[in-house]
Amino acid sequence: MRWTLSPKPDPQLTNDLAKSLGVDSIIASLLLQRGITTFEEAKKFFRPSLDDLHDPFLMKDMDKAVSRIEQAIENNENILVFGDYDVDGTTSVALVSSFLKSYYPNVHTYIPDRYEEGYGVSYMGIDFAADNDFSLIIALDCGIKAIDKVLYASEKGVDFIICDHHRPGANIPEAKAVLDPKREDCEYPYKELCGCGVGFKLIQALAERKGQTINDLLLYLDLVATAIGADIVPITGENRILAYYGLKVINSNPRNGFKAILKQLKKTTLTITDVVFIIAPRINAAGRMKHGNHAVALLTETNMKMALQFASEIEQYNSDRKEADKKITAEALELITTNKEEDRKTTVVYNENWHKGVIGIVASRLTETYYRPTLVFTKSGEKLAASARSVKGFDVYNALESCSEYIEQFGGHMYAAGLTLLEDDYENFKAEFEKVVSETIDPRLLIPEIKINAELNFNEITAKFYRVLKQFAPFGPGNMTPVFMSKELTDTGWGKCVGEDKTHLRLTMRQGKSNQFVGIGFGLGDKESIACEGKPFNAAYVIDENEWQGNVSLQLRLKDIKA
Repeated sequence: MRWTLSPKPDPQLTNDLAKSLGVDSIIASLLLQRGITTFEEAKKFFRPSLDDLHDPFLMKDMDKAVSRIEQAIENNENILVFGDYDVDGTTSVALVSSFLKSYYPNVHTYIPDRYEEGYGVSYMGIDFAADNDFSLIIALDCGIKAIDKVLYASEKGVDFIICDHHRPGANIPEAKAVLDPKREDCEYPYKELCGCGVGFKLIQALAERKGQTINDLLLYLDLVATAIGADIVPITGENRILAYYGLKVINSNPRNGFKAILKQLKKTTLTITDVVFIIAPRINAAGRMKHGNHAVALLTETNMKMALQFASEIEQYNSDRKEADKKITAEALELITTNKEEDRKTTVVYNENWHKGVIGIVASRLTETYYRPTLVFTKSGEKLAASARSVKGFDVYNALESCSEYIEQFGGHMYAAGLTLLEDDYENFKAEFEKVVSETIDPRLLIPEIKINAELNFNEITAKFYRVLKQFAPFGPGNMTPVFMSKELTDTGWGKCVGEDKTHLRLTMRQGKSNQFVGIGFGLGDKESIACEGKPFNAAYVIDENEWQGNVSLQLRLKDIKA
């Protein structure tokens, strides 16, 4: 791991901000690193307000989208709410369909089958709409590249409204409205909404036309917060406001689907990290192992008894997903070793029998192991399908674009993408992808980096300091949990490897004669000799709380230690 210490902001600015806020200089420095320079900006950061959400009609085509939906309702048309099978897609479908159904009955949902239809808008979905008298499809978290499919739909008398957040191609589909803040001709002030966020702006605009306010939409924000966490979009600007209030809903008045999941897990107060690691994988498991419809059913169920039944089924899908993921990861690692591919700049592996539903997770696991841009392929019908994951700072979407002569279809973001290609093109693609990445990646990006926000002395870690630090949440891209470094630490003699397989490290550390803190380093068991032999060491960590038998104390979650 390479440790990168953030440059210290200007001392005068730091002192001025610390004074105006009544906080210490380290807190002021952390705020300046996040671009917060004034009392007013800090107030907005620490006290997110729904009043700071942007006017939804600033989004290109929003007026057209609202008019077309209002026309459909006036003419008693059937509306099909269509979305992808992942967390962002299923939460979007649950959000928009349940809002529309609150005042209009002719609304149906459609999630494509991962295996039969693949990602995004599908011909099967359009045929279903045409055959069942749906004249309007609202596509969520997909559709920005569905030019041919939108054309096909219009030939069948089916109109499209697209709500997407992925990067558009050279042309925009000829739908009735295309909502996507990443459109070059869209002047919406905040560009980083997830698919569910774009869906929320749509219902915000519809509600406004009905004379409702943002307070009438609060109960939908649990879905938006879940999608923001799961889709790993920046938790800045509007996303931060939506995530902040969405977490409040999850923790005070969640929908029955969330209640049912949490009842099984006996978890009370959730952070955005809990949403990402507890709720999101379970919602995702439905689309991965069975069908995304199960997730939408859970998220829209109003009967608690039924919600508990759906949650129990989804818990089983999640267990199946874990088993498949573990098995395939082991096979993929073996394949890399057997083919002696450890020294490449990329990881590209393929097995026709791998479960399509978990290749994205496996790609993430391989990226953690080898830390390089990664693609995991499996057979999907007549073609090969892959999930791509990248390392921090490298745009895998652009790399795939450079290999497009071998790709049938692809889409996604800087750090995650999906693609399909013909089996005959696999080896050529693999060679080209390795070539493109080798020529364009900065070698430093292939070494995992820990960005350290500030150096701390142990005597600066106090209950008051942590209380202020907690108010930086919700954390995520663009507002990561602050990482600190402390030097010249020694273990008090209680350090040891812990866990079933002794892969974790537990230390009780002291710096000089200051307070001592317990540190837990997950996966740092191999650093025992550095920390536990009486020699001083440096540690990179985040501060969190440990609750044991009703007592809450501060502890350090170690990210790395060095001699």
